[in-house]
Amino acid sequence: MKTNEILENIRTRHSIRSYNEKQVSKEDLQMILEAGTYAPNGMGLRTWHFSAIQNAQKLEELNEQIKRAFTKSNNSFEKERGHDQSYCCYYHAPTLIIVSNEPTYWWSGMDCACAIENMYLAAHSLGIGACWINQLGITSNDPEVRKFISSLGVPDNHRVYGCLALGYAKENLPLKEKKIKEGIINIVE
Repeated sequence: MKTNEILENIRTRHSIRSYNEKQVSKEDLQMILEAGTYAPNGMGLRTWHFSAIQNAQKLEELNEQIKRAFTKSNNSFEKERGHDQSYCCYYHAPTLIIVSNEPTYWWSGMDCACAIENMYLAAHSLGIGACWINQLGITSNDPEVRKFISSLGVPDNHRVYGCLALGYAKENLPLKEKKIKEGIINIVE
């Protein structure tokens, strides 16, 4: 099978959910954020926004805000997480990137997904672990959560479509073997 550096980066990327305390450098963070700006986006409008948080206290407070919002949910799984004292939606990563966009266009979420994937792959190429985080996307309309993320720089007219936890994986972290699922590829000639 043919391969190259880009294909190997895609094949070897894994979601990392256990991080050591080492912070992502400003230089590496800037490169990862810039990679997000090069993602495909509808009509080239680039209406997205990336808010990177490296302040541990702010991250802990964000997690508490999300947990409080979960306690108000009708979903039993979310409610359970909201009451779990050990739950951390960002897996204690030292950096979290909040990806938001104007909900004006039907493709706004897709633009954010492309940007997150670019950042995911850029992080992996730099030896930095990453994990896609969805919890803020489902809680960002809670008034308390909304007020807090606005204080973190998320524009008031934006919806959060996803987040990216970033950090360095703990030593000897077991990784699941990836397998291509049967029947998901179809080629019409």
